[in-house]
Amino acid sequence: MTRVFTKGNIPVKEYSGSGAGPRPTRPDNVPVTTPEISAREAEVLDLLGGHLSNAEIAARLFISVRTVESHVSSLLRKLGMPDRRALARAAAERSRGGGRDRSAPALPAPLTTFVGRVGERRDLAEAVRGHRLVTVAGAGGVGKTRLALAVAAQAADDFPDGVWFADLVPLTEPGRVGAAVAAAVGVGERPGGDFDEAVSQALADRRALLVLDNCEHVREGVAPFLERLLTACPLLHVLVTSRARLLVPFERTFPLPPLSLEGGEDSEAAALFLERAAAVGPPPGTSVGEEVAAVCERLGGMALAIELAAARWSTLGPDGLMAGLADQLRVLTGGPRADDRHRSVRAVLDWSHGLLEPEDRALLRRVSVFVAPFTPEAAAEIAGFAPLDKAAVVDGLGRLAEQSLLSVAPSSTGTRYHALETIRQYGAEHLAGAGEQDEVRARHLRWCLARAAELEGGGGAGWRTRFDAVAEDLRAALTATAERPEHRAGVHRLALSMGGLAFTRTLLGEAQQRYVQAAGLADRGGPAVAALRSAAAVAGCRGLDGDSYRLHRWAAVAAERAGDGPAAARDLADSAVVAYRFSTSFAQLPPAEEVKEALARARELADDSPASRAALALAEAAVVADAFGALQGDPDNPAPETVASARHAVDLAREAGDPVAESAALDALSGAQCWTGDSFASAEASRRRIEILDRVPPSPAATHELMDALAMAAATAIGVGDLPRARRWGRRMADHPLLSEAGHHAASWLLVADAFAGEVEGVLAGAERFKEAWQRSGRLRTRSLGPAAAAVAMVHGLRGDPDARAEWLEVIDRAGPGDDHRLGYGAVFDALLLLHHGDADSALERVAPEPGRVWKWVCWVWLHWYTALRAEAAVLAGRADARELVDAARAVVAGNPVATAQVERARALLDGDAPGLPAIAAAFEAAGCRYQAARTLVLAGGGHRAAGEAALTALGLVPGT
Repeated sequence: MTRVFTKGNIPVKEYSGSGAGPRPTRPDNVPVTTPEISAREAEVLDLLGGHLSNAEIAARLFISVRTVESHVSSLLRKLGMPDRRALARAAAERSRGGGRDRSAPALPAPLTTFVGRVGERRDLAEAVRGHRLVTVAGAGGVGKTRLALAVAAQAADDFPDGVWFADLVPLTEPGRVGAAVAAAVGVGERPGGDFDEAVSQALADRRALLVLDNCEHVREGVAPFLERLLTACPLLHVLVTSRARLLVPFERTFPLPPLSLEGGEDSEAAALFLERAAAVGPPPGTSVGEEVAAVCERLGGMALAIELAAARWSTLGPDGLMAGLADQLRVLTGGPRADDRHRSVRAVLDWSHGLLEPEDRALLRRVSVFVAPFTPEAAAEIAGFAPLDKAAVVDGLGRLAEQSLLSVAPSSTGTRYHALETIRQYGAEHLAGAGEQDEVRARHLRWCLARAAELEGGGGAGWRTRFDAVAEDLRAALTATAERPEHRAGVHRLALSMGGLAFTRTLLGEAQQRYVQAAGLADRGGPAVAALRSAAAVAGCRGLDGDSYRLHRWAAVAAERAGDGPAAARDLADSAVVAYRFSTSFAQLPPAEEVKEALARARELADDSPASRAALALAEAAVVADAFGALQGDPDNPAPETVASARHAVDLAREAGDPVAESAALDALSGAQCWTGDSFASAEASRRRIEILDRVPPSPAATHELMDALAMAAATAIGVGDLPRARRWGRRMADHPLLSEAGHHAASWLLVADAFAGEVEGVLAGAERFKEAWQRSGRLRTRSLGPAAAAVAMVHGLRGDPDARAEWLEVIDRAGPGDDHRLGYGAVFDALLLLHHGDADSALERVAPEPGRVWKWVCWVWLHWYTALRAEAAVLAGRADARELVDAARAVVAGNPVATAQVERARALLDGDAPGLPAIAAAFEAAGCRYQAARTLVLAGGGHRAAGEAALTALGLVPGT
């Protein structure tokens, strides 16, 4: 019912209750004849009496300035006042006559700016307008109160009869909720009634918004109070903040997550950190954006934690702050606060913890061991012991989620729960205090071992997802229990499993770390040796052959200490093999004397078993090959000794039944055959390696060997002109998932093969991957990278892009040794480019030395290419001895389809046999060398020239001359 009453001769429309003061009554002797003003207009009028500006009134009432102006205009019209000054005098008279009590509380004025939450503000405001009871639920410190205040102020215009705020923190009894709300609204207890009834009567006809803050500890009182209030007040809307839902049917829950971390240093969380840090010291600046993002990530986007951390930025800096967050409960504290609950993260959690029943406290501390989201079944395995059984665990998880101490996330594999890192640290403290740490950690370790065993025995499309779901818990168990003697055996098994799982997941760095960790936890020599060997193989897959060498040495020490001489001999021999075989990949080679001593000790410790004999034979072959390779290039040197030594190693490895060792011995044989000039035998030995290893189950050692075998097979196939196979093996290597850490090595031979074939698009795409991976590696300098960079530089030269070529020439200078480029592959690629552009004299100058003088640099992959280019350059430059060079080249390259076609092209040009060139172009095409096929047509001249130039243009190259 609506009535009109007067106070101080000013008529006011009265609803059945007043918004900000005691409910007024109309004296019986005052006639209702003057214009009515609304409750909001009355509030504006009261504030005008205090001589507030429109902007100040808008801020006080949480409405817009434009709305204030509208109310002032309405008051001037309704009250017949000439100006604002007259309104102020009327308001003062009204106040003296006992009008509204302007001391009634408004919304609290925040002391800091509100940052972020743009989407949440919009969605919550819409929810408040559309639903009568909305509960903002979230963990302590997530920012519920600040969001509710911001939305209440924003929505004030939608509630013309008032917005009131009540903080329920001081309440200790659920039955006092009505009294607290009455105090906020400004009504007193009525005779014969209670506060609940007084509030209902005061708000009965009000279109108003009531904000109840911090309801979680008095939910039992809030829920029935609001049910009665909302029934009696049909126009009233209520916004509640609580760490738990009220659990009433008419409640609309608005779960509030932590601040968004999306965008890293541009995220909402980072914006809050930067704003609060700037308030206590110099602004962090853009240079530390990544560090700020990392801090926010570590804090899980929790607003209070971010604010407290930001306050420590100026004194701790990024490094100190990140280090301190290992103990968030100690670091994340502030000074004295009006609200003690927000002085620290610990205080926030103490408040929530105090609201829990004893069983739920036990559950919270026990599930704190989980790092990743966990299922109810997993929680029951770890936490399900007295006083909790499985049913109590499942039920308790729901209650902890209701209290916002756990987040819940439905997934395709079932419901999962998760606690923020801060809550986990808090739970861990209570776990230790309750004396349950040993029991819970042991259960968690057993659970992790079972999950690891499942992953080891499984596979399929979902394997990676299953691994990722538990990996953080496996890591946490390894850290938490590693130093406990009673858990040593279990942690060793878990570390060993984690090494293999991480390797399969292509986390090579972690795989190496876990194998080393497993070795350190092993009780006996054998398990330690096996783990160190696996670590050495993983290091090899990563291209860290210095690590591989050292890990084999450590394995030898472990074996010798355990009294296993033959095992020690094997690893000493393997360390020597790594030092000789992969010397170009070492950041710093071990002293030669150290390697010789290791091999001598291996001979002393070895027995007569096939495994020992094979290991020693492989090492001897590596030594002989290295000694021969050190010679400066005389193909008449005693190469047969090198070949014989390698063949002996192959036979012994096959006898020992060790396919990985057999592949390594074949590698030595392939290298020795290269030194003899037998490129085809070398390519065949490399091909056999792949055939052998493709039949071996994957393991770090087998994978390391396969990676090398693919590289060597691709390289030797290039050497004999088998470009289709070279590209196939190069592609297989480039696409192998385990080479994701070393994309520069993975793509190197594919780039070379594509460059020779004229696959320009493949070169350009692969070049970017190569460069990025090489830069990530710290711009590693090794012989295996220079050819790829030179191939890319050549392609850019063929494309007529001198700037891009100059960039890649710089990469060559930094990636590969100078003599290799100057005398070996660089001469080949430069000569090919110079011939393309018609500069035969300069091309001949690049390949002028006799192959025997530069044998060390051309005998492996480049011999046939070097020889064929030298012959062609001599012909095109008009050298007197051109025919002699052509004839010599034909003998050297016989069997190589690309080099043979190139030499035959040179012979045809020398003989003036232009009609024979189209057939040679067809031979290039059949060999998979589209570039040379097109160039041959250009050289044929006449009508063929246009077709050749069109073909070069289609490849993305300039025609040349």
